[in-house]
Amino acid sequence: MSLSRKRKKELRKLQEQASTLWESQQVLLGQAGHVAREAGRQLGHYNREQVVPTVQHTYEKYAAPYVNQGLQTSARVYNQRVAPAAGALIGSALSVWDAANEKREALAAGRGFGSIDIAKLQKAAEKYGKDAAKKLVVSAPAPAKKGIGAGGVIAIILGVAAAAGVLYAAWQTLRADDELWVADDPLRAPDA
Repeated sequence: MSLSRKRKKELRKLQEQASTLWESQQVLLGQAGHVAREAGRQLGHYNREQVVPTVQHTYEKYAAPYVNQGLQTSARVYNQRVAPAAGALIGSALSVWDAANEKREALAAGRGFGSIDIAKLQKAAEKYGKDAAKKLVVSAPAPAKKGIGAGGVIAIILGVAAAAGVLYAAWQTLRADDELWVADDPLRAPDA
């Protein structure tokens, strides 16, 4: 079955049009990629210049005072309530331990049960308690480091999400029929 000259001419013309369309789509895709890269770069600049400073300023203005106050309060409660109580408990336990050791040594040496010196035990308990409390006390929190904080992390996440949204919108805009974009040779138009 052979084609007429007119049909061959029409098919050649159609193939030339498809080839021209294919080349223009390739150029358009190249330009779209360039625009997407530039948009990502500009988004990064905007993030560094606008979003991160705003988030850091807002965090320092609103959240940081409450965080610092909470840290100071918890350190004060720990140092004034928990550490002395734990120190007294440890001191009492160690003085009882020392008294038991002294009685064990006295029995081993043959001195018998003798009397217990309560004043000496109380003095040892106080000494052990003070030493233990000093070791349990927490110093004031160090000044906050000047680095990326929670606000910076949130800003980075929002920036990445915005860049992904821009890229997705560009992809949705530029895609057409999936069969038109598939080719073995990207610069050669499909044969008719």
